[in-house]
Amino acid sequence: MSIAQDKIKKYENSDCQQDDVFYQAMEEVICSIAPLLESDSKYKRYAILDRLVVPDRTIKFKVTWLNDANEIQVNTGYRVQFNNALGPYKGGLRFHPTVNEGILKFLGFEQILKNSLTGLPVGGGKGGSDFDPKGKSDFEIMKFCSAFMTELHKYIGPRIDVPAGDIGVGGREIGFLFGEYKKITSSYEGVLTGKPFVFGGSLMRPEATGYGAVYFTQQMLEIEGKESLEGKVCTVSGAGNVALHAIEKLQQIGAIPVSCTDSRGTLYDSRGVDLALLKELKLERRVSLEEYVLTHESAKYIPVSEYPEHAHAVWDIPCYAAFPCATQNELNEIDAQNLITNGCESVTEGANMPSTPEAIAAIQSHGLCFAPAKAANAGGVVVSSFEMSQNAAMSRWTFEEVDEKLKLNMQQICTRVALTAKDYGVEGNYVDGANIAGFKKVADAMIAEGI
Repeated sequence: MSIAQDKIKKYENSDCQQDDVFYQAMEEVICSIAPLLESDSKYKRYAILDRLVVPDRTIKFKVTWLNDANEIQVNTGYRVQFNNALGPYKGGLRFHPTVNEGILKFLGFEQILKNSLTGLPVGGGKGGSDFDPKGKSDFEIMKFCSAFMTELHKYIGPRIDVPAGDIGVGGREIGFLFGEYKKITSSYEGVLTGKPFVFGGSLMRPEATGYGAVYFTQQMLEIEGKESLEGKVCTVSGAGNVALHAIEKLQQIGAIPVSCTDSRGTLYDSRGVDLALLKELKLERRVSLEEYVLTHESAKYIPVSEYPEHAHAVWDIPCYAAFPCATQNELNEIDAQNLITNGCESVTEGANMPSTPEAIAAIQSHGLCFAPAKAANAGGVVVSSFEMSQNAAMSRWTFEEVDEKLKLNMQQICTRVALTAKDYGVEGNYVDGANIAGFKKVADAMIAEGI
């Protein structure tokens, strides 16, 4: 039995198995890095895998706050500080009813390797709460953020742990969190990234993940000798920050993004989506995409209930490149087969682990380019690290400077992943290349610092 198989067997009978998405992410990584484990015994000798899959610490705390009716509300807060071999823990905060320890372990584990791939000095972590910002007033969100930071501030710092935003945590929430941290500590420091620009945030942070996914795809297609995205039809899922800015960058480079999705269904506009209207619907009015067709009658809105079970309409639209930017496991094997049948050449993960293992296997077996999330959606953490640099130096970079640095970093990540895959005999496999490259850097740092 190989080292990788032995580890997978071991974790099948451990607490890891209880957290489905965490186990899925961990199994993918272990299978990918098998060539590295077999080629160098030091990783087994130093028990790197056993140490890497267990967080340094998991912090769980009660968050008590008052709503606008002066009723006491109680939520649960978390911070999973996974690994700081390369630098301070770094990873977003997610406010959503589905947040639990298992999801945050999965996201934190992925964050270790994603941050490693950037080449920047940051470790991996993740946090959040089961609090739901939807339907809450600004004052309720402010009061929750204050209560949340009252507990969280004990465990974070610019050289300890630097949280950022994620689902349900944007500039407004980061602003409230930073304000409370400053009030508690009397310290003005870069303890959070994704801050409003007026007090230390970096330009281009909202655009970073979506733009970065497109930059990565451009480089991947060039390396693999494929046609560029210019003039090509692209499908995008999601209607949040990542999806909207992926659509924006695709339009800027001359591609034709024709779709996006929300929890109720899929919007399809064959002429190319109206980005200004999308931003109005989702960022300003916060309503369903269904209202898009009131302005553009030729567009279609396909409710979830009208599409076959276990398939998603967005992945049955003929396209050259697909960008799943909504949530984990949104693209399954049936969807992958539909993409293949309809002539898709490239799939780039903008969300965290949006493709099931079966979907990835089908996509790769048919020769499509596949860009995994931990590499392709690293743009957010790249610009967050830029924000940390600007805060430390008390400086400001222009939008153009940040954009150019982001593009260069995403190209370098893509090239590093491609070369690593080639070096370990899996040329063209960006999943294995990303996992090996990310793991090796963290593992070597862990070995160098001892136990």
